[in-house]
Amino acid sequence: MADARTRLLAAALPHVAFDGWSEACFTAACADAGMDPALGRVLCPAGARDLAADYHRAGDRAMEARLADTDLAGLRFRDRVATAVRLRLQSADREVVRKGAALFALPQNASRGAELIWGTADAIWRALGDTSTDVNWYTKRATLSAVYGSTVLYWLGDESEGHAATWAFLDRRIGDVMRFEKAKADFRASPWAKLLAAPLKGLEAIRAPVRGADDLPGRKG
Repeated sequence: MADARTRLLAAALPHVAFDGWSEACFTAACADAGMDPALGRVLCPAGARDLAADYHRAGDRAMEARLADTDLAGLRFRDRVATAVRLRLQSADREVVRKGAALFALPQNASRGAELIWGTADAIWRALGDTSTDVNWYTKRATLSAVYGSTVLYWLGDESEGHAATWAFLDRRIGDVMRFEKAKADFRASPWAKLLAAPLKGLEAIRAPVRGADDLPGRKG
């Protein structure tokens, strides 16, 4: 079933630039793959939207593979994050991503799009060795999701040579995140942290979801 869905995605990609991630694209993909449309609908109940999500997740896996072959030892941590985001975008087809951005900007698809961006942020943090299991698991992914999402939108309209303007934009956004992390550290060391210790104590119970288990994000049960 997974192989058939992969074959269907490959058949859809040539049509995306012309038809977007649409019903017409999905129908053409089924025809080109020699697949009965009924079987295609079983594989992808949401049609082209499912294939667009598959394309996004395939990009995450490609980024993880390229990052594993990249020497990051001499880089600052912020530069490791920037490298991961760059590798993620460099492995993508910009026109296909543009059509995907339009699809997931629709109100009925927005939650799915946010989920995919969160998944990319999670993939990057895991690839970089993040081991947090407390509230930081969420804040790291939330801030990186914002960085990645805004960088993608900038990249889609960037016509600079080698996307130099995009990488400069990315560096600025990561700089904002680093300042946020510094502010968090400064707050923990300030007198305000002691004053607010009781109200914030509930955050200590927050745990990351158990990977591979049917676990909802949130408080430890």
